[in-house]
Amino acid sequence: MSNRIDVRKTYKLFINGQFPRSESGRVYEITSAGNFLANPAQASRKDLRDAVTAARAAQSGWAKATAYNRGQILYRIAEMLEGRASQFVDEICAVEKLTPTKAKAEVEQAIDSWVWHAGWADKIASVFGATNPVSGPYFNFTIPEPVGVVGIFAPEKQSLLGLVNSLAPVMLSGNTAVLVASQSAPLTAITFSEVLATSDLPAGVCNILTGLKDELSPWMASHMDVDAMDISGIAKKNQAQLREAGADNLKRIFAFSDKQSVARISAFLEAKTVWHTIGV
Repeated sequence: MSNRIDVRKTYKLFINGQFPRSESGRVYEITSAGNFLANPAQASRKDLRDAVTAARAAQSGWAKATAYNRGQILYRIAEMLEGRASQFVDEICAVEKLTPTKAKAEVEQAIDSWVWHAGWADKIASVFGATNPVSGPYFNFTIPEPVGVVGIFAPEKQSLLGLVNSLAPVMLSGNTAVLVASQSAPLTAITFSEVLATSDLPAGVCNILTGLKDELSPWMASHMDVDAMDISGIAKKNQAQLREAGADNLKRIFAFSDKQSVARISAFLEAKTVWHTIGV
């Protein structure tokens, strides 16, 4: 019986609900114990621009969706994550060298975290909004609104859990995202993009790039149509230059040491104050 030849996988990017190749045609190799695993796409500056354009086009519609509807869509994604749990476990074991038990624990924690965030979608107005006392015949309301387009650099380790804890707090409030996956362990992000593509998430709300963070991060920081960034997945020695580059359009730039937290939700909210006369 003849031996089969392995089908070597070359993955694509996830932009605007579709899976394009990098316009540069570049890929880079992922190995495990010296054995080839896959060729993820190596995104270019042009790919990043395309992803930001898609995120900007989708942002208004996603923000106008009801909080309840956003929560439903996010919860459906959690259901689909659970349906592919075994694949995520296999990918984490192969790339991150974890035991199946530890990999399974990470996947289950990621699913639970996504459900937790989905539950926040229709609660942010109550928690972060307010009715303010004013001197005069007026109602004064503070209403939380999304910042806009958020660039995210996912952590290198805990590639699935780190992605979830970075992406979910951004999306639940109506922001759209351009996420650069773990450079060393991108397979879970690629599989996650397949989950999104088969969910009812509107195209462009989440765009996922694979590639070299040192190449993409300066262009993300200087892009004038990116409103905020989560640079938790960037090495600390490189964070200062990104903050400097983002100052031109007053980007909000955060690096979080904690994992799942309410602070990550509030960081990507704007406070809108509304005055309304009191009718007689």
